[in-house]
Amino acid sequence: MGKKNKKRKFAEVGTFPNFFQPLYLELQESGFPLKGKWNSDYFKNDNPITVELGCGKGDYTYGLAKKYPNRNFIGIDLKGSRMWKGAKDSLQDDLNNVAFIRGQAQHLEYFFTPGELSEVWITFPDPQLQKPRIRKRFTHPTFLERYKKLLRPDHLIHLKTDSNEFFDYTLEVLEEEGIKPIVCIHDLYGNEKATAIEEEVRAIKTYYEQIWLAEGRIIKYVRFKLND
Repeated sequence: MGKKNKKRKFAEVGTFPNFFQPLYLELQESGFPLKGKWNSDYFKNDNPITVELGCGKGDYTYGLAKKYPNRNFIGIDLKGSRMWKGAKDSLQDDLNNVAFIRGQAQHLEYFFTPGELSEVWITFPDPQLQKPRIRKRFTHPTFLERYKKLLRPDHLIHLKTDSNEFFDYTLEVLEEEGIKPIVCIHDLYGNEKATAIEEEVRAIKTYYEQIWLAEGRIIKYVRFKLND
């Protein structure tokens, strides 16, 4: 039943107007038609664009789009069937400021032009704990350089994670790059009298975040900007 449901969702999400799944060969040969044209051809506005990497079920991208109607949001993940929920909820709520892409984070340059993005959210990424896979971490210097090429000067990058290893690694990378975090919270839900920033970041929870909290895991958050 699980496999059938997964196949059904994958087939259905492929028909959604807010979902895109280009083949890598197509990206190489003809490019992505909305690259550099997201505002003019898809969102039909000049609002800033936020990308969520590894968006999973798309519930966070959907939540952000609903909370911030004057911004545009794009969730990216490798598994299309996962994004079915976020894409479907967005359509049901008539949200015109949200889209989803089935693709890889290392292929961002195929989807966006320099300066097209204003913000990046990294929510509960795979910590890639095996040493040979460290380069796949979304806060590895290679990825930071990739983001830097596409982000506007007044950008922000956010990370939420339950992984101590990933969080500590990210802070080490930022220090090595000479980047001082704008906000760094080691226990996002540990303060009963939450600050305005904590309340803002707590406002939307991913599917997995709710699971981790129920299991008593500590959620960490850091917000930063890349050096010019």
